[in-house]
Amino acid sequence: MRIVVALGGNALLEREERPDAVIQRRHVRQAAAALAPLAAGHQLVLCHGNGPQVGLLALESQADASLSRPYPLDVLVGQTQGMIGYWLSQELRNAGVAQPVACVVSQTVVDPSDPAFGHPSKFIGASYDQGEAEALAARRGWVIAADGPGWRRVVASPRPRGLVEIETIRSLADAGVLVICGGGGGIPVVRSDGGELTGVEAVVDKDLTAAELAITSTPTACSYSPTCRPSSAVTARRTLGRSGPPAGRPRSAR
Repeated sequence: MRIVVALGGNALLEREERPDAVIQRRHVRQAAAALAPLAAGHQLVLCHGNGPQVGLLALESQADASLSRPYPLDVLVGQTQGMIGYWLSQELRNAGVAQPVACVVSQTVVDPSDPAFGHPSKFIGASYDQGEAEALAARRGWVIAADGPGWRRVVASPRPRGLVEIETIRSLADAGVLVICGGGGGIPVVRSDGGELTGVEAVVDKDLTAAELAITSTPTACSYSPTCRPSSAVTARRTLGRSGPPAGRPRSAR
């Protein structure tokens, strides 16, 4: 069976952990060890979240005095796809996955009129106490929202309308390759009437992209969401990519 796997949250970085490479690499190694037995009996298509990672890169870009303006989110999503895809590819091989592994830098088409652009809801970056979050929001023009006991930046999260590289993904999967794709939900792009693609300032929910992959990469697939904690097992769910609302009302810096 071809199975779409969506890694997110604790699979890459647990709440309140420092986003150091060595910590994330350890979690990726645990995820790969959990996925290796599944890959032995099934054909996997793997996507992943990137909320903490893209938030960290956004902070670094905003603080870089050599730039005339920060890098946009679509570019940062592409950067996280390369970084996390590299970690996953290497650790899956180290965990004993026998089939070829390929990471596809993936673009996800969104609708420029999606109401999500007017109502940011996708958490990215680190968690702060309310006072610190409000100060950062005022200084950097963020929208923030409560996420459990902390506060985080939220950005637009439009629904995916298709994956640009889906034919490549399907061809690789049909050839027996374990494909890593749709990282961070995919690089968000809009398509003009003439067919030209342009990146947009947003982050797509990886669960919705996983659902899109499950529908378009094969007629028979289910979605798995391993928590990848050392003591937990991989569990399956038939409902593809449900995404809940944020844990608080987004607050503008204005």
